[in-house]
Amino acid sequence: MKRIGLLSDTHGFIDDRILGHLSSCDEIWHAGDIGSLSIIDKLEAIKPCRIVFGNIDSREVQLRTHENLYFEIEGFRVWMTHIGGAPPRYNPVVMPALRESTPDIFICGHSHILRVIRDKDLSNMLYINPGAAGKEGFHKMRTLLRFNLHEGVISQMEVVELGKRGAIEK
Repeated sequence: MKRIGLLSDTHGFIDDRILGHLSSCDEIWHAGDIGSLSIIDKLEAIKPCRIVFGNIDSREVQLRTHENLYFEIEGFRVWMTHIGGAPPRYNPVVMPALRESTPDIFICGHSHILRVIRDKDLSNMLYINPGAAGKEGFHKMRTLLRFNLHEGVISQMEVVELGKRGAIEK
């Protein structure tokens, strides 16, 4: 079993609360718009990470991360990218690949909108966007997700609310 901490759109901000919520996880996944190398360093200091870059990320961040990650874990085929769209309007760049080789789980960020939904038109694929953990953007609540993966079963999916975007809680 793997406990996953999933976040996106930190935009250069991470605090001890976020790190505390991720410390109980086996792996940390970041779905882009990291914002600085220091975010990667802080995440990698506590757990193994899988990280994709986003549209705001510098060349230095891009060199340490990936545009797309395709991997298998605990019986799931996962694809993580930053700009993926959302059901039923996926990014036109990713849609052909989603139809050709549909993953079990498709993860993206970018929209700052927390959303977890099954796409019945794509083999019941699980679409996940963890919302935004950072302070930049139009979202009202900062969020991340935690969940378990074990032998093809996803469980204990939880939304962690980190506080309002403008107010950083201690």
